[in-house]
Amino acid sequence: RESMPYDVVIVGGGPAGLASAIRLRQLSASRGVDLSVCVLEKGSEVGSHVLSGNVFDPKALEELLSHENDGEGIDWAEALGESQDSVATPVREDRFLVLTEGGGLAIPNALLPGQLHNGGNYIISLSKLTRYLGELAESAGVEVYPGFAADEVLYGPSGSVRGVATKDVGIGKDGLPKDTFERGVELLGRQTLFAEGARGSCSERLMERFDLRGGKGADAQHYGLGIKEVWEVPEEKFRSGLVQHTLGWPLQTSVTDRVYGGSFLYHQEPNLVVCGLVVGLDYENPYLNPYKEFQRWKTHPSIRDHLEGGTCVQYGARVLNEGGYHSLPRLTFPGGMLLGCSAGFLNAVKIKGSHCAIKSGVVAAEAVYDAPTEGGD
Repeated sequence: RESMPYDVVIVGGGPAGLASAIRLRQLSASRGVDLSVCVLEKGSEVGSHVLSGNVFDPKALEELLSHENDGEGIDWAEALGESQDSVATPVREDRFLVLTEGGGLAIPNALLPGQLHNGGNYIISLSKLTRYLGELAESAGVEVYPGFAADEVLYGPSGSVRGVATKDVGIGKDGLPKDTFERGVELLGRQTLFAEGARGSCSERLMERFDLRGGKGADAQHYGLGIKEVWEVPEEKFRSGLVQHTLGWPLQTSVTDRVYGGSFLYHQEPNLVVCGLVVGLDYENPYLNPYKEFQRWKTHPSIRDHLEGGTCVQYGARVLNEGGYHSLPRLTFPGGMLLGCSAGFLNAVKIKGSHCAIKSGVVAAEAVYDAPTEGGD
């Protein structure tokens, strides 16, 4: 197979992978040792496989961008609007409800844990923020290859990771090469960082090969399914900066129900309502249909009132990690590291993970930078 050597190969062009790539190039510029960095992204374009609520805690992104413009930093919210025509809407109102079938109870904010307070956070499109980070990475000299999925982890003679290979294409139903057959390409890195997202295929193989979970004594990872829609709503229905989370109906109708989950509903400028339901995938009822539960949830008066007269313009679903800190595996192995949701950096109590993913990418970049520059493996 054809091979392409780099100092650092990053698998996954999401917030964690791109933050790591940007930080590596920042370090290259500030310390005078130029590292070649490649990002491999399975989506047809950067951001196309990113789906999230998303109430965004900006502290990790602001830390990353503080190194730009010779230390003067970047106003990320303004830059996001100019680059992607997407408004980062400050959170102005925070609500938490426990729903019953026909009504509900609002929990006063003073009784909620501090992690559920969203002051200083923003309602954003994470997909468009990722596209913006992709532009920053390319402008910094990162080679970004969208449309190519890592299919195989490559190992050196000592057993350490030495890169990844993309999938062969042009194979017929009989498993034999067609006239259009092309061999995959090997991307070889002195360090390989895996930022594939939750349940990434290469990451799962690495956890098994290097016993990253059992060796650390980590709990088993738990997963949820998030279903999301984006609605355009009339002006009279729009409440800029409103963040609403709920528990209860339709997933839980009594204290004995063993279904874990909840919902979110955010109002993002100029006139968007972002809503969704997350269902823990350990539910015991084999007849439970998360999509149908989501449709039922939208009929509740506390939800329907936000959507009436509007139009659904986007929809999608995504698996997410819910195990938290105690389910984190060992992050490092010979030749590389796990980042973001590949490792499980989602804070389920805070209902956020993007800032953790970005921070993990920054820390990983700073940790691996010294290895290639000092001639290490």
